Amino acid sequence: MIDTHCHIYADQFNDDIEEVLNRASKVGIDHIFMPAINFESVPKMDEIVHPHIRFHKMAGIHPTDINGGTRTTEEELFKYCSNDEIIGVGETGLDYYWSAEYKSEQEQSLRIHCKVAKQLAKPIVLHNRDSTKDLLDVVADEQDGNLRGVWHSFTGSEDEGKRAIDLGLKLGIGGIFTFKNAGVDKVVGRLPLEQMILETDAPYLAPAPKRGKRNEPAFVKYTAQHLSKIKDCSLDDVLQVTDSNALNLFGISQ
Repeated sequence: MIDTHCHIYADQFNDDIEEVLNRASKVGIDHIFMPAINFESVPKMDEIVHPHIRFHKMAGIHPTDINGGTRTTEEELFKYCSNDEIIGVGETGLDYYWSAEYKSEQEQSLRIHCKVAKQLAKPIVLHNRDSTKDLLDVVADEQDGNLRGVWHSFTGSEDEGKRAIDLGLKLGIGGIFTFKNAGVDKVVGRLPLEQMILETDAPYLAPAPKRGKRNEPAFVKYTAQHLSKIKDCSLDDVLQVTDSNALNLFGISQ
């Protein structure tokens, strides 16, 4: 089982990181992918170790950090992401939920991330909140056949999901997918499992039945179980497909 989006280096895990990772290993998590919030995230990732879990680093600037004044250049981002240990570019994207004041700055940052991802042939990890059309429009504009990645924490409509897939994106299925009133599971049920990967976004957005609690990698099992129910297939089938998708997307050997 793979958690493709986990901020396990976050301060929320400072007091019990060993126990959290042991629980993850116990349920079968053997890979954890760590997107960055900003460049300060990267050295924190180096501190995360466990004998039975492989950890994979990304580098990038979260759009809400752009709101706070963080900026990067194509040259700086390329320098970080060209390191062989960095498997992906991000997370980046657009977020209009907290403020629409920084739309142009967020778009500029997103385009920089897209350009670096294409140059390095590494996948991009896209955050989206209240910005779906603009996000997919930028991806469409930047897509030259070399851009690939994932719409992290997918919450779109069926048409938006299909457009994202057509643009070369996988759909990251996480905690919101399990919420009874969100309606995301109905949409996901009509989209192809072959284009999905599993994630937690820990410590945020814990899935049912842990909703409202601190999320952690072990909880990806609840999302996987719900996905097997929605897709009317076995849990093993879900894990085989989503694990393979994740490893192929990020170029990781088993």
